[in-house]
Amino acid sequence: QVQLVESGGGLVQPGGSLRLSCAASGVSFTYYTFAWFRQAPGKEREGVSCISGGDGETYYSDVVKGRFTISRDNAKNTVYLQMNSLQPEDRAVYYCGWGSSAAISSDIADYHYWGQGTQVTVSS
Repeated sequence: QVQLVESGGGLVQPGGSLRLSCAASGVSFTYYTFAWFRQAPGKEREGVSCISGGDGETYYSDVVKGRFTISRDNAKNTVYLQMNSLQPEDRAVYYCGWGSSAAISSDIADYHYWGQGTQVTVSS
């Protein structure tokens, strides 16, 4: 049974930082791609970043490139998203996704399992 559990969200001031974690179980963690998506109120879920299995190739959306960093710890079955220089427009529920593919992809259709999400709020 695949289980993804996100943590690390919260309230932060503009310019601040947060680190999200996604603990995975029930998957062969090392070989597969994981992704972070986010969903703001009234908007569709959008891809933020992903990291492939194997060589750890990464992808970032244009709106977060240079501010967010995705990483994975295969020994802990955990994927991280370090978010710096947060802005009010980054406010959303952030979800970890897994889709039994080793290839990098920002297409939501490639991800079939999701965590419960963690709320990120950026406000002064």
